[in-house]
Amino acid sequence: MGRCGEVEVEDDDEYAKLVRRMNPPRVVIDNDSCDNATVIRVDRVKKHGILLEAVQVLVDLNLVVTKAYISSDGNWFMDVFNVTDQNGSKLKSKKVIDTIQECLESEDYLVPRATEAAGPAPSEDQSTTIELTGTDRPGLLSEVCAVLACQRCNIVKAEVWSHDKRAAAVVQITDEATGLAIRDAARLSRVQELLGNVMRGDGHGLLAQDKKGCGNGNTNTGVSVAGAHAERRLHTLMLDDGVGQEAGKARPTAAASKVVVMDCAERRYTVVIVRCGDRPKLLFDTLCALTDLQYVVFHGTVDAEGGSSKEAYQEYYIRHVDGHPVRSDAERIRLVRCLEAAVERRAYHGLELEVRTEDRVGLLSEITRVFRENSLSVIRAAISTKDGKAEDTFYVSDAYGNPVDGRTMDAVGEQLGHAVLRVKRDAPVKPPVPEGGAVSVLGNLLKGSLQGFRLIRSHS
Repeated sequence: MGRCGEVEVEDDDEYAKLVRRMNPPRVVIDNDSCDNATVIRVDRVKKHGILLEAVQVLVDLNLVVTKAYISSDGNWFMDVFNVTDQNGSKLKSKKVIDTIQECLESEDYLVPRATEAAGPAPSEDQSTTIELTGTDRPGLLSEVCAVLACQRCNIVKAEVWSHDKRAAAVVQITDEATGLAIRDAARLSRVQELLGNVMRGDGHGLLAQDKKGCGNGNTNTGVSVAGAHAERRLHTLMLDDGVGQEAGKARPTAAASKVVVMDCAERRYTVVIVRCGDRPKLLFDTLCALTDLQYVVFHGTVDAEGGSSKEAYQEYYIRHVDGHPVRSDAERIRLVRCLEAAVERRAYHGLELEVRTEDRVGLLSEITRVFRENSLSVIRAAISTKDGKAEDTFYVSDAYGNPVDGRTMDAVGEQLGHAVLRVKRDAPVKPPVPEGGAVSVLGNLLKGSLQGFRLIRSHS
């Protein structure tokens, strides 16, 4: 890095390649220095998105990040993560430790390598990935599943999110007859056209809707043969789909989260504070938003050891990739809104249902049809098949976003079979808003001489 305000942009010239070869990534995994967590130290040449890549390795292995310290010194990136398994214990599995080491030290890191420990996803030769975005409405997932069933497409894996009246999905499908990826261009085009009609909520094709001028401009359907990391793509799809586009208009802050953006003029940083209830993958979701918005995290502190309060605290010192801090009120509002959305998408609580049964063609279409006929709205869904078994999780509410009553669940259970459907848990009580709002957050930030600056070098 040259002058203080400059941010290096990843390039592929010979000098950059030489620097990377002379400074290979170094990863140290330490089970001794901390009493209640495994400490992972990562040192790498810095590039945009590298912090998110490192966190993605950890969350793909179902690890919990309880603390993190982030620092970049010139062209060098240093990160320290305190992690545990899902039971709150240190890492004991040699396979998991070796996977972390291999992925984080790889110059050509690929997401699927990290996911193998949790079970391999279908490869690009075995499935076709479809990405969908559009306006959410009750029964939308059921309509999508019905179209795919009619087109003889079997859903083998899917992630579905909805938030703020928008919906996005990444769906992996195979041909019903062969069980392989669909390669026929005409057939894929037909599937895309039909799904586009469903996502727009009308019976007209794309050209007809555009001619009428009634398209909302925020609905997309796409078909790709090579799959990408589903949750990573969902964040990008929902951002591209219009989150924060009305940047000049503020909206009420979510009851369970507080995002504050402040200037740090003497260091030419923008300081971002996120306080909210802790939950799995919170750090990953926050970094997805910052990366998609083209911000670079130079320094930061993350603390998710909230004890009984279960509150997470994240503090970042950022600049845009062009080297500048946040420069306008509109940019500041957009940043706040996008971070709030990233926190809230996965945190929205509904009734959690599990479906475990033998997989068969049309199963998902049948399940979602029963949900729709009983006025259940799917807020989020994670759909997968493994060894001939369907393992699906749905978060549902009624059609108006209210909790589901017992009589409705009895009816759904009778239609699907009580042995197939299980209520895992109801919506937990959301944590309260941190007292004091922005003033309290600012006080915590200044307390202790700006704790994040303890990581900042004099020449940053």
